[in-house]
Amino acid sequence: MTEPVVLIESPAPGVGLLRINRPEARNALNMEVRKTLVKGLADMTENDSIRAIVLAGSAKAFAAGADIKEMAGVGSIEQMQRGSHKLWRAIYSCPKPVIAAVNGLALGGGCELAMTCDIIIAGESTKFGQPEVKIGIIPGGGGTQRLTHAVGKYKAMRYILTGDVFSAKEAFDMGLVSELVPDADVEKRAIAMALQLAELPPLALLHAKEAVLASMEAPLSAGLAFETKAVQILFSSQDQKEGMAAFIEKRKAKFIGK
Repeated sequence: MTEPVVLIESPAPGVGLLRINRPEARNALNMEVRKTLVKGLADMTENDSIRAIVLAGSAKAFAAGADIKEMAGVGSIEQMQRGSHKLWRAIYSCPKPVIAAVNGLALGGGCELAMTCDIIIAGESTKFGQPEVKIGIIPGGGGTQRLTHAVGKYKAMRYILTGDVFSAKEAFDMGLVSELVPDADVEKRAIAMALQLAELPPLALLHAKEAVLASMEAPLSAGLAFETKAVQILFSSQDQKEGMAAFIEKRKAKFIGK
């Protein structure tokens, strides 16, 4: 039997892992991979036992980009009807924390996929890039927008217009990568961080994530108002009562997501 293009694993309590599994194509993102990723993510979102999600590829490639063979003969209408941009939006809007464990190549759609996640853990040898101009298009999965938000106009222009690849160290220095680790430790570190998040109050993580994402799209005044309301709402949660009681009583809190 053919292996599925996305493997679903549970490497630690409260942690779900989605692994892109197309080694023969350096994990190129065809429509099957995209749809299967979204389906797996939706299933994990509905599973209350999973509180944090890791998205990984292989040691050689997180994802080397979109599947060019699948795209080459496509016209404008067919490309629009595929709706791949909607699939990326589903990952970006996942209510649970999503950590990208990035090794090898994260190019084009692979770089964009990593940027839909909340935290990026990258190996020291990882190569990032948005090389779409070299095949006659531009980034279409959020690359022109998210890379600019992450690193600023001038760095984004430099890499989007030239299509040049940049190192994990450069990505970290620019603010694109959350944490840089040895290649062999990427997945282990991502799972450890996911486990750390899984032990925290899910409602607080949800509201914190929503507030940060709101700051990317709203003026400061609107973002601050959103933050204030989110804090006020959390004072009605059982986890807030438990967290503060545990702090006062000098014990470890047990959060239930209510």
